[in-house]
Amino acid sequence: MRELLYKYGRGDFRTFDEGIEREWLMTNGIGGFANQSIIGANQRIFSGYLIASLNPPIDRYTVFSSTHECLRINGREFDFTSQEYPGYIKEGQRYMVSFEYNGVPTYTYKVHDVTVKKTVSLVYGRNKAVVCYDIKGGNAKSELTITPLFTIRPFDKPALANEVKLGYEIHDDHSISLTSDIYKDITTNVYVSSGRIVERNTYKTSMAEPDFTIDANEYYRIDGRNGFLGVDNQFTPIDIVRTVEPHENVKLYISCKVADGISWDEELDGFTERDEYINRINHLMASVDNSDTFVRKLSAAADNFIVDRKSTGLKTILAGFPWFADWGRDTMIALTGLTLCTGRYNDCAQILESFSKYEKNGLIPNVFPNTQSEEPMYNTIDGSMWYFYAVYKYLKYTDTFESFEFVKDKIYSVLKNIIRAYENGTEYGIHMDDDYMIMGGSDLDQLTWMDVRVGEIVVTPRHGKAVEINALWYNALKIMEWLSERFEDIEGHEHYEHLAMRVKENYTKVFWNEKKSCLNDVIDEYGVADDSIRPNQIFAVSLPFELLDGEKAHKVVDKVYEELYTPYGLRSLGRNEKGYKKEYIGKLFDRDMAYHMGTVWAYLFGPFITAYTKVNDHADWAVMEAYDMCQIFGLHLNDGCINGVSEIFDGDFPSTGRGCYSQAWSVGELIRCYYEDVLPYM
Repeated sequence: MRELLYKYGRGDFRTFDEGIEREWLMTNGIGGFANQSIIGANQRIFSGYLIASLNPPIDRYTVFSSTHECLRINGREFDFTSQEYPGYIKEGQRYMVSFEYNGVPTYTYKVHDVTVKKTVSLVYGRNKAVVCYDIKGGNAKSELTITPLFTIRPFDKPALANEVKLGYEIHDDHSISLTSDIYKDITTNVYVSSGRIVERNTYKTSMAEPDFTIDANEYYRIDGRNGFLGVDNQFTPIDIVRTVEPHENVKLYISCKVADGISWDEELDGFTERDEYINRINHLMASVDNSDTFVRKLSAAADNFIVDRKSTGLKTILAGFPWFADWGRDTMIALTGLTLCTGRYNDCAQILESFSKYEKNGLIPNVFPNTQSEEPMYNTIDGSMWYFYAVYKYLKYTDTFESFEFVKDKIYSVLKNIIRAYENGTEYGIHMDDDYMIMGGSDLDQLTWMDVRVGEIVVTPRHGKAVEINALWYNALKIMEWLSERFEDIEGHEHYEHLAMRVKENYTKVFWNEKKSCLNDVIDEYGVADDSIRPNQIFAVSLPFELLDGEKAHKVVDKVYEELYTPYGLRSLGRNEKGYKKEYIGKLFDRDMAYHMGTVWAYLFGPFITAYTKVNDHADWAVMEAYDMCQIFGLHLNDGCINGVSEIFDGDFPSTGRGCYSQAWSVGELIRCYYEDVLPYM
C-alpha cells in the first residue's frame, strides 16, 4: 500500500530555513514518540529519535536525540549533519537528494556514486528506536562514520553543559549502556549491528574541538520563534565506523532502548522491526471501512494519539504533540473522529471507561499532568458535557446490545452523577440557574476551552452562562432522556425530559442577539451580554440535538462564515472586534494574549462543516463546497508536521502551523466532518 507516502526533493529544502519548516512524527502507543525535521536537524526541544514514556503515557524523557553522519571518499569528508548552533549552521542537507515519509522517515544522501539511506523507526508498545542504514558503495573505497547523540533529560528541558555527560560502558564491541547521575532510575542500552565502535575521548583535542564527547550548544530555531533563548547539549561518547568496499552493499542498524530486561540476543533485527512498524500502519489504513485515501491517511494520523494509560490499564488519548498529555475536553471532542470513524470501537469504549474512573463531583479531569507525582486537574465546565456527546456517538456508531449494556453497566451512573452535580451545584460555582441555564466561574477561573490566564490577567473572561456550554447542557439532557428510556429509568426519563424542554424554551431568549443576527457569546454573572463575534455559537447548530429554528440557525452559520471562517479553521474572534490579534508568535506572554483573540483553531473546522451542511439540508452544492473545503485543508498534511494537523494558525493569512504541530481534536474533527457530513452525501 502506497497511500501513506510523502516525498520531498531538493527544491523543498534549498536552504536550512526552508528545510526545518517540515517535520515528521512517529509514536509508540505508550506516550513515547520521535520527531525531527525533514533535513535531519533538531529544530525544537522536543525533537529526538526516542522520547520515552516511563509511566505510560507520561513521565517522558529524551534518551536518544539523533545521529550525525560523515562520509569519507578519497581522503575528502562530506558531513551530512544539519544543525544550527549560535553563530553558524551545519547544512548537511546539501548532500540530501530526497526525503520520504511512509509512516517512518527516510533520508537519502548521495555523494559522487555512493548512496546512503537512513531510516528511523520506533518499536510499537516499547521505549525502543532503531536507525537503519542502506549503503551502496561506489567505484572507490569509502567510510561512513556515525555519531549517535545521547541524553537523559525530561523531554521539555534542555541539558546544561555540566549535566550532559553520562556514564557509559562498552560491551562485546557491539553494545553499550548509558546511565545518568541525575536520573538514576534510567538506563539506556544501545546495540550496533556492524562496524567498529571508537571512543571519541581518544581523539586528539584542540582549541577548535576541545571535547569530542559533547555536541555543544544546539540551537532550536522553531523554539527560538517562541522566545527560547537557550541551547541544548548532547553526549557523544562513541563513533561507529563502517568501511565500504567498492560496489559493496551494506546494511547496518543501531538499536536504542530504555533498559527493559530483554537481552540483545532476544531482540529482532532492526530492519525487521522497522518493517513491522510500517506494516502496522498499513494494516490500520487497510482496515478502515472506507476506500477514500484522505480518510485512510488521517486514520494513520489518528493512531498517534491513541495510547495506553498505565493507571487504568485502558486506552486514552493524548491531546497533542509534542507536549500535551490526556485532556478531558480534547479527548471527548476528538474521540469520534479518531476512533469511531476509523472503526476502533473497542478503543473508544476503553477511553470512555478510563475517564469514568476519574469522575469527581460531576467533573471529569480537564488535564492529566505530565508526571505521576501530580494530581489531575478538574478545572473545566465543558469536559463533562462533552463526555455525554462522546457516549452518544459511541452508541450511534456501534448500535449493538453489547455496547448499550456496556454503557448501562460502566457509564450510566457516572452520567447521572454529572447531571445531578450540574443541576444542584458543584466546584467552581458550576450550577443550574433559575432559567435552567448552566453557569459557573468567577475571579481568575477559566473553565471553558478559551482558558488562557496570564498571571492575574484573565484574557478571555467567560464567567457566567456561556453559549456553547448551554448547547452542550441541552444535548446532555436529551441524551439522558434517550438513555433513560432505553434503560427503563422512568423517573429519570421524566426529569431529563422536563429539564431539556425548559432549556430549549429559554435558550434563544437568553442568547439571541437580534441586532447582530447571531448568538451572544456569554451572559456574565451580572447578566451583561458579551456580544463579541466568536465561534462558540456554532455548536448550537452543529451538535446533534438542535436548539434554534431554521432561520436563526442559518443566520448563525452565515455570521460565522462571513467573519470567522478561514481555510484552516475558525478565528477565535472576529477581525473587527476589539482586541483582535492577527498573529500568534513571539514570547509566551504575547502568544497567550493572542491565543483566543483571533488565532485560528483547526478543530473548529469540524463543527463549522457540520453546521454548514446541516442548515443547507446537505444539498449537492453545499456538500461539494464542503468537500472542496476539506480538500484544501488536506493540503496542510503535506506541510508542517507531515500527515498531521496543527493546533492553531495565525488569524491573518493562516498558513504556518502554530502551537502543537499535531493536535488530536484537529485531526479528529477533520476526519469526523469529512466522514459524516461529506462522503455519505456524495
